[in-house]
Amino acid sequence: MENLDNIDLQILKQLQENSNINTKELASKLFLTVTPVYERIKRLERDGYIMKYVALLDKKKLNLGMTVFCNVRLKEHAKNVGSNFVKDIVALPEIIECYNIAGDYDFMLKILVEDMSSYQDFVMNKLSTIENIGNTQSIFVMGEIKHSTALAI
Repeated sequence: MENLDNIDLQILKQLQENSNINTKELASKLFLTVTPVYERIKRLERDGYIMKYVALLDKKKLNLGMTVFCNVRLKEHAKNVGSNFVKDIVALPEIIECYNIAGDYDFMLKILVEDMSSYQDFVMNKLSTIENIGNTQSIFVMGEIKHSTALAI
């Protein structure tokens, strides 16, 4: 962040709130002209501070209202075993996040499904087919208290 000034940070904050804001509106909020704001955004994109622009969807309206965190312990920890596990996990669209963690388990998966029956089907027909899974623990979300995609900058 050493190369970012206050204006860059304000641009990033505004884009985190609304990535659809046009350059003219953004320049107006920052009390600047359009050209320097446009050039700063392009530099922030080029330098990798802005990775991509996305639309955040309503998971409940798309019948994906059940969130499950699933901790996974592998049977063995050889490099190829971990690589194969990651390749298999990435291919499953129900898994929207996967973290390699320390502690009792090796990975934590965030899974979105419609309901408990859908999760059971996912576990029985997809997750259980992945080789070298030794143990899993499912944690079911009862309510979402805080969910943000904005980074504290």
